[in-house]
Amino acid sequence: MTTLAERAAAAAGRPDTTTAPVPEEYTLPEVTEQTPAVDPMADYEPGDDDPDMIPVHLAWLRVRKEVRAIAKGEQYSAPGTKFNFRGVDTVVNTFGPVTLKHGVNVFPVQVDATYRDTTTNKGNKMRECTVRVSWLIVGPKGDTLSLQTQGEALDSADKGTAKAQSVALRVLLLTGGLTPTHDKDPDSSHIERGESAARTPESYRDEQLDKGTSPSRLNQIRNELRDLGMLNSRVQNETGELETLDSIGGRMYRERTSGGA
Repeated sequence: MTTLAERAAAAAGRPDTTTAPVPEEYTLPEVTEQTPAVDPMADYEPGDDDPDMIPVHLAWLRVRKEVRAIAKGEQYSAPGTKFNFRGVDTVVNTFGPVTLKHGVNVFPVQVDATYRDTTTNKGNKMRECTVRVSWLIVGPKGDTLSLQTQGEALDSADKGTAKAQSVALRVLLLTGGLTPTHDKDPDSSHIERGESAARTPESYRDEQLDKGTSPSRLNQIRNELRDLGMLNSRVQNETGELETLDSIGGRMYRERTSGGA
């Protein structure tokens, strides 16, 4: 049975276009075998002076073991200020040859800097630079460690950014290397704390009678004697008579505050 559209198409001598053509069978393209990535170490032949081909974290550990410590051998001295420090040149001069020996490279891969104008206490105009540096530590096999440090510096010309980056590098090496100073450890010496010798009633009497002892100190002495339970201790006073420390202190206090005898 033909449809109305088919009969109309036959009368007009043209094919029926309302029927969708049957698509050809679709076949997936053949999957070609991918070429494996080239291993840069595949044909590598170590030279006599080349570092051991170990992961970066082990190479960095070897650097730390060899650096050991960097002392604060430099001194900053200015009126009212004096301190010892480890400068960037000292730190880089220590780490540089050791990282070279163990095949470790340190690269700054991103530097974000901010600036502001400031003035010293003497009125000199300065520019402050603060940087955040992203570092890439590359080991002998090409694997990496990513770290980030900050640094800041003041400069009156155009060296602020370079100085701030130098500070960030020093911070990276010292903190990433956990580099001690070999300064004396406060726990390396042990001092036994002795008990202070107990004061005698006579020593308190002598201090009370001393004309240089102020009224406020006399009050302190009275509090000390009360805490020690010695207020009623009897000693020879300035005339050779027996008198309690409380009484002597009271007399001396009245004399020095009122001028009376």
